[in-house]
Amino acid sequence: MPEIVRGLGVSPGRAAGRAHRMERPPVLPPPAPVTDAAHEIGVATRALDAVAELLEKHAARASNPDARAILEAQSLMAADPALRESVEEGVGSGLGAAHAVDAACAHHRQALLAAGGYFADRAGDLDDIRNRAVAAVLGLPMPGVPDPGHPYILIADDLAPADTANLDTATVLALVTEQGGPTSHTAILARTLGLPAVVACRGAAAIGDGTWISVDGASGEVQVGVGEEAAAAIQRDAAALRDRPATEQGPGRTADGHPVTLLLNIGSARDLRPGTAEGVGLFRTEFLFLDRRDAPTYEEQVAAYTAVLQALPGRRVVIRTLDAGSDKPLPFLRLPGESNPALGVRGLRTSRIHPEVLDTQLDAIAEAARASAAETWVMAPMVSTADEAAGFARRARERGLRHVGVMIEVPAAALHARRLLAEVDFLSVGTNDLGQYAFAADRQHGELADLLDPWQPGLLRLIAMCGEAGREAGKPVGVCGEAAADPLLATVLVGLGIGSLSMAAPSVPAVREALGRHSLDECEAGARRALEAENPAEARAAISGRR
Repeated sequence: MPEIVRGLGVSPGRAAGRAHRMERPPVLPPPAPVTDAAHEIGVATRALDAVAELLEKHAARASNPDARAILEAQSLMAADPALRESVEEGVGSGLGAAHAVDAACAHHRQALLAAGGYFADRAGDLDDIRNRAVAAVLGLPMPGVPDPGHPYILIADDLAPADTANLDTATVLALVTEQGGPTSHTAILARTLGLPAVVACRGAAAIGDGTWISVDGASGEVQVGVGEEAAAAIQRDAAALRDRPATEQGPGRTADGHPVTLLLNIGSARDLRPGTAEGVGLFRTEFLFLDRRDAPTYEEQVAAYTAVLQALPGRRVVIRTLDAGSDKPLPFLRLPGESNPALGVRGLRTSRIHPEVLDTQLDAIAEAARASAAETWVMAPMVSTADEAAGFARRARERGLRHVGVMIEVPAAALHARRLLAEVDFLSVGTNDLGQYAFAADRQHGELADLLDPWQPGLLRLIAMCGEAGREAGKPVGVCGEAAADPLLATVLVGLGIGSLSMAAPSVPAVREALGRHSLDECEAGARRALEAENPAEARAAISGRR
């Protein structure tokens, strides 16, 4: 019998094949006396230059915009003068080039972790820079993805952006990492690439190279020792699902015809996949604002929004206003330092300090909407009260925007969903943040990944409250968190009263197919079973028939 190890499923789908592990980070040699400090500094600097150049080349080759942005940012980290100054200080204190690079990266890594939020998530990027630079100093091959000469499942402690961004999906069948969480780079890019992925899987450390395993990216289950024949059968099923005929495209609906609108999560017009879904359920406008010292101009914003809206005439496009703060710090906002930014000024709350930023964005969205035939919806992130919802709705409607909503990301908003719907036209549930706040578990904390499982019955209860409020008010409620991309969980969400599901493009076909195999009554019965479960595993088992 195969052994089962579990992690957190972050990118749905099934795959099976031989496991192969990423190379371990280079080991430092014993310290040696420094006889030529200038030489050691030169060796370390050239190594960092090589890493920055390599990452920049990876970014240029990356076809996915999310991957490109991540790699460009990492390249800038490798070229950061502050990192080089730390290396020089290390050499000055008697460290050789390799040890100075290691110490400098460790120092900056600690600073990122102490800053928390977005910065803490960048610590993994710095680990990758350290490993590559130390390897370059020692004359070793830079760490990278293995090439065993056949399709395989990649096992790693964690994956750096440079490793994930240019994966060959014809060779790498799935990803399993010992670390990471639902919002890690591995999770984000795996969903974008359509690769099944499981993170925070502690049992992955014991999986030997060449072992036949299967991966369920929805449940987080990894079966070790499945055998070659069983693996081949799983791969045939996965291929059949992936290669379904084009006639199975079209609107989402249950087996008995109940409509469920299937939408895309995007960061710009480059992420659009014509014909994949019925519109856009989450246009993350913050990608236009990131890594800038000044806010994008009104004209820049109009152009970016128009590019998306004009590409989808007659289709719904839900534009989320700037979701800044906490794990998305924006330098131009010059927000004050906070001891706990996740509970501070973020999302809509930034307009308390800089109302002009939101006003300009709403003006630009309204202008873009007038220039297109798309059905433009606008929503605010991080709304907690009916007063906040009413204030946002007033500002949006003053500009002629007719479909105004808010995101449900904090428990207070879910508990008062009825009151919020008295002020706005729709709700969109962000399951990632809602889970974080409901369970007081940082989204970046790998040790708490199990608490962020979207199958947590407590989280499902909050979503159910929103669905019920929507039914009573006759107003739409959608889910735009990653929970929407899980085909099995999608049926539960529909049973909870959710009318639209928004996800990365590769996830849409499997969700559409899953909904088409269940009636609305079956979805509602499954939702009741999931709500009654004691934990995520029991909830999954109750729906998949394995209880």
